[in-house]
Amino acid sequence: MTKAPRKLNPKSKDTPLLASYGMTKSFGDLVANQDINFSIYPGELHALLGENGAGKSTFIKMAYGLLQPDQGYLEWRGERITVTNPQQARAMGIGMVFQHFSLFEALTVAENIALALPPDFTRQKLSQMIKTKSAEYGIPLNPDSIIADLSVGQQQRVEIVRCLLQNPSLLIMDEPTSVLTPQETDQLFQVLKRLAKQGCAVLFISHKLDEIKQLTTRATILRGGIKVAEVKTKDQSTRQLAELMIGAKVKEIGTLSTPKSSKTLFSVSGLSRSAEGPFDIALKDISFSVKAGEILGIAGIAGNGQSELMAALTGEWRPASAAGVNKIMIGAADMTPLAPAARRRAGLAFIPEERNGHAAVPSMTLSENALLTGYDQADVVRRGIINHDNTLAMARHISKTFDVRQPSDDPLASSLSGGNLQKFVVGREIIKSPQVLIVSQPTWGVDIGATQFIRTAMANLAKQGSAVIMISQDLEEIFQIAHHIAVLNNGQLSETLKVDDVTPEHIGLLMGESPTRSGKARSGKARVSS
Repeated sequence: MTKAPRKLNPKSKDTPLLASYGMTKSFGDLVANQDINFSIYPGELHALLGENGAGKSTFIKMAYGLLQPDQGYLEWRGERITVTNPQQARAMGIGMVFQHFSLFEALTVAENIALALPPDFTRQKLSQMIKTKSAEYGIPLNPDSIIADLSVGQQQRVEIVRCLLQNPSLLIMDEPTSVLTPQETDQLFQVLKRLAKQGCAVLFISHKLDEIKQLTTRATILRGGIKVAEVKTKDQSTRQLAELMIGAKVKEIGTLSTPKSSKTLFSVSGLSRSAEGPFDIALKDISFSVKAGEILGIAGIAGNGQSELMAALTGEWRPASAAGVNKIMIGAADMTPLAPAARRRAGLAFIPEERNGHAAVPSMTLSENALLTGYDQADVVRRGIINHDNTLAMARHISKTFDVRQPSDDPLASSLSGGNLQKFVVGREIIKSPQVLIVSQPTWGVDIGATQFIRTAMANLAKQGSAVIMISQDLEEIFQIAHHIAVLNNGQLSETLKVDDVTPEHIGLLMGESPTRSGKARSGKARVSS
């Protein structure tokens, strides 16, 4: 174990707010953190970087009391501590905003915030505290708003204000901008910089390295559970940071050429569907077309109809009657009444947002998962009999072509990391060279190495003449590989624009908070304005 640095006066400005010495944590044979020395100081904006599986989540969970180290220890303001649970962490002054919100959709803003605070406040007093604190930091909230009625950006405000009301000295934020517009991200950064000026330290976790450069002053980089570097972010380019994270050179996707074909491969006209559940979004007269060799990026904040649109395009949802204005076409062939299997046979391929349980079955092997959508390929199934040797060969081909790193020859899908499983799912569809690929959130929760690999694969498919429709919340992704962009906002699709003719800020405005959702308005609801 690495020796701890010399002890400093807890009142000295050189004393870290939080420090770890030799922190180690294992899960069976997997060493998630090994001998981690780390420090963050009052008022510091500090980044924690690493690929998926690098050990970032394990480390912050130990700092927040969700996990206990096997070896090593923490110090808080120079004093050795043991954080046994999140309640103790909050009492000390550590606040956490998780990547996946921990909010109850049916409750109000005030009710959700009350769950994290001592029961010392009347409802009226708490509501006033929420209004005052949120207005003070420029992120106003209505305490009586129902969480389900708020945009994703507003829901994140609730998480932040809940932390701020606990008066944290250290705020840990895990991928906070993954669901925000550029304008919302800028506003969040203003809040964090203001907190830092007031002495609050911020530990910021993100895969968006341009944001790391914009916000933070120092970065600690983990790889394979080991601390491999600690750098000043101003001294590093985003490429250098990425290469420190993955331990290898980052491959460029290259410049996309303008599609030369004028042939429309996929078109949608007048697509509408009503909201079928209390939290569903109705789709309203959606129309667009995609040519051969073109990538269309559909941007939008989560919860604006992406799931409903994907279900309609794949055939998981179909109109009750073939009559009407709903039309989904491959070339001149009408796909509207067809189920997903028939659409696949017609030349479509689909990659849904949720890889576990929707795109792949965790309890099945990779060869079995390959069979799920590849059963109609030659020599895999004949007269209803599965040829397991050929199925395994197909899975091996996918894994080799798409650099899927796996623990055995034909492992369970659940044994793969998120990035490797996503590469397998993407490879399973792209390797068939479909006429049209429809993909939702292709690199969600995927580290930078797998992200570049997947984006390159989609770009190469388009170069071969396929049409690609990419539904993504990641504007960087869309601007990197798409030719055209449209914005889905409250179930309505904007006009299709050339990526070269717009800026992220322009698209952010189109992504901004939607009008009151039909059938969901409640008294006390505030649509205030990442």
